[in-house]
Amino acid sequence: MAESGMNEEEKPRLNRTGFEKLMGIFTFVSPYKWTLLLGILCLVLSSVTLLSFPYFAGKLLDVASGKGGFILSSINQIAIALVGILIVQGVFSFIRVYTFAIVSEKTLADIRLSVYEKMLWLPLSFYDKRRVGELISRITSDVGVLQDTFTITLAELLRQVLVLIAGTIVIFVLTPKLTLFMLLTFPVLVLAALFFGRFIRKLSKKTQDQLASTNVIVEETLQSITVVKSFTNELFEAARYKKSLKGVVRIALHAAKYRGVFISFTIVALFGGIVAVSWYGALLVQANEVTVGELFSFVLYTTFIGGSIAGLGDIYSQLQKSVGASERIMEILAETDEKEGLVTSLRLEGRIQFKNVAFSYPTRADLPVLKAIDFEIDAGQKIALVGPSGSGKSTITSLLLRYYQLNEGVVLVDGKPINEYPLSNYRSNIGVVPQEVILFGGTIRENIAYGKPTATDQEIAEAARKANALDFILTFPERMNTLVGDRGVKLSGGQRQRVAIARAILKDPKILILDEATSSLDAESERLVQDALENLMEGRTTIIIAHRLSTIRKVDRILVIKEGAIAESGSHDELTDKSNGIYSNLLKLQFEES
Repeated sequence: MAESGMNEEEKPRLNRTGFEKLMGIFTFVSPYKWTLLLGILCLVLSSVTLLSFPYFAGKLLDVASGKGGFILSSINQIAIALVGILIVQGVFSFIRVYTFAIVSEKTLADIRLSVYEKMLWLPLSFYDKRRVGELISRITSDVGVLQDTFTITLAELLRQVLVLIAGTIVIFVLTPKLTLFMLLTFPVLVLAALFFGRFIRKLSKKTQDQLASTNVIVEETLQSITVVKSFTNELFEAARYKKSLKGVVRIALHAAKYRGVFISFTIVALFGGIVAVSWYGALLVQANEVTVGELFSFVLYTTFIGGSIAGLGDIYSQLQKSVGASERIMEILAETDEKEGLVTSLRLEGRIQFKNVAFSYPTRADLPVLKAIDFEIDAGQKIALVGPSGSGKSTITSLLLRYYQLNEGVVLVDGKPINEYPLSNYRSNIGVVPQEVILFGGTIRENIAYGKPTATDQEIAEAARKANALDFILTFPERMNTLVGDRGVKLSGGQRQRVAIARAILKDPKILILDEATSSLDAESERLVQDALENLMEGRTTIIIAHRLSTIRKVDRILVIKEGAIAESGSHDELTDKSNGIYSNLLKLQFEES
């Protein structure tokens, strides 16, 4: 849970600012406001109806003891009225619960959709600063907290406040002396209960925090189980978990001790208060200042009021959680995204030009990654980017894809700055085949069709054929409907690469980025993938990030990147002829290693 690590100072408070944040979430309720108003009306009616129950119950005792003066003169009539009250209250309660459920479920679905859509359109610079687990918890845990708020907390808050106010007014009218006596004793009990309750919640939170830390050990260990086993650290991890569990038990027992004191105090104080009020009420009955029925009604009303006051403490805690959840959700929704309007179509030629491009990643602004990069690629040309890891090769392609904003310079495509194109239309002209292919967990057909969701079965099969993937697909019993598993684990590396190539072929981009798609394959798979890549590169402007130099001999030009700058440029033959050149030395090293 995202808020498990918050200390008491960091915990969101239900102040004006926090309340305004929570109210921001209620903008999602506006499409369902009439349904919500019906639910609130039924809540008021059910609460008012229920509040008449103690009054009629008291009158039942008065009629039974021979005291008349009431519109219903018999025990049977009052009993029927009490049953009628319960039935009417039940009907109103059902409508209230159902209407609140309609509003909450539809509103929360809208919130989840809005947050998810926002996340899809946020730039990569946002994800560089956030953990995926944290973002997932926004849609799950935080919206789950809001679900409790919409479904239960708000309805309970309205009901408890209504019962508290209306009930207090009623007992003031019916039994003013008893009410004044109760108000002299009750606040002391309430304040003491609130003080103890807050203290117990702090201790409970410490237990939850320690348990969260313990769960992290389990999560990390199981995610890295191969590392644990390879270092034979099973006993070490078990001891680490045992030590953390001891901390959980220690804190929990400490909390349990005070919780026991709190419960004992609550029982003694609450029933002591009831005894005191009952004693004074009995004296008033003896003095004929109130009837037995009025005393009974008073006791029932005070039970309702006491329950409302006790419930408000839990409601306050829940609203605090809701403020924190709404703040985190609204923070994401307030982020600047990449969403732009679409034009009907955009078909680029593929001419690329980098002019004096400099760049540093937002999370490492003081560390230059690219320095004054200048080069041009004609439409249909094939170039390779070569250089050691961390030299800036992948950053060049990331900037071309508009994953990040430039610090200096400009990137042109077809003579126009890339920021002037509608983003989605622009990226639709670029295809990427990465080194590490990640497939979605559906079928082979769905993964290939991801390049063009409207593609026909014939188009998908043709793309698979051009990618040298159709033969192995047809060997599976379910063929195109074969499930690839989580991240494509049921397919080999070469098969995943060819599915990714088929996806890129189906997209039919004018600009192609290949991040050395054959570097981790065996010889047979490499040949099939290389043939598929030849088909894919035909007639497209292609940028190849090369690790194995033997795969780029036929490109038009090679750019050697070193420390964020272009150190060498030329064809394979030209760069090989430079005896002390970076490229020729890299080639010699790879030749010696092979």
